[in-house]
Amino acid sequence: MSLVAFKNDTKDNNYEYKQFSTVESIIPAGLGRSRIIETSNDGQFTEKELKNFYSAVGINFNNIANNDQVIVGRLNDYTSQGWELVEINTGVQSPAIGANGSHGEGIYMTRYLFRRLKQ
Repeated sequence: MSLVAFKNDTKDNNYEYKQFSTVESIIPAGLGRSRIIETSNDGQFTEKELKNFYSAVGINFNNIANNDQVIVGRLNDYTSQGWELVEINTGVQSPAIGANGSHGEGIYMTRYLFRRLKQ
């Protein structure tokens, strides 16, 4: 039984990995920057603009729907190229609450990790 637990799994060596991240701004009046960030194997990164969660009048559900469409489009592109989505990690960063009980700023970040068999 213990031999199975410590068996070296060589299947993982047959995969290559790719990741992209979304950073969505939670700053009132649409002043933040929201992006999809992707880094190539040579260390160069590209940005694709996303809409901010807030506009001048508050939360903008059309912007959220637009971002969903762009992100799902990217997921579909990757899967059509043979990439398999294997992990999603999310996080929120927000400064400490101020004296008046509000902070109203932050970012919502998601990382999407893919793998496919080495070609």
